[in-house]
Amino acid sequence: MRPPPRLKVMARDVHAYREVAVESVADPHTGNLSIRPMAGQAFAPTMRVQCARGMRDPAQYPPGTRFLVNAKLTDRLGGRPFLYAYHGDPVVVLTKAQAQAFLAHFRRGRI
Repeated sequence: MRPPPRLKVMARDVHAYREVAVESVADPHTGNLSIRPMAGQAFAPTMRVQCARGMRDPAQYPPGTRFLVNAKLTDRLGGRPFLYAYHGDPVVVLTKAQAQAFLAHFRRGRI
């Protein structure tokens, strides 16, 4: 009898992740919430963000809620690039002023 296969545990590369301001947006066709990067960052506002399902719950967070996530750019399986935020990270909600300050700080850091 064969021993059970060992689970491969991959360490999370903290250097691949960066802070990204995102917001929830209602899909005009389905009404479901999706998470997109806010404008003014290195990522297009149309880019898909894969994150915790709770962030897309309209009972908890209405459309337009802004979040700060640690995300990395990926194109898993050779598809279109998207941002991936680990679902176990804490949810950080930003006020409008905090989001504007984060984006202004990001713009100052760019060359």
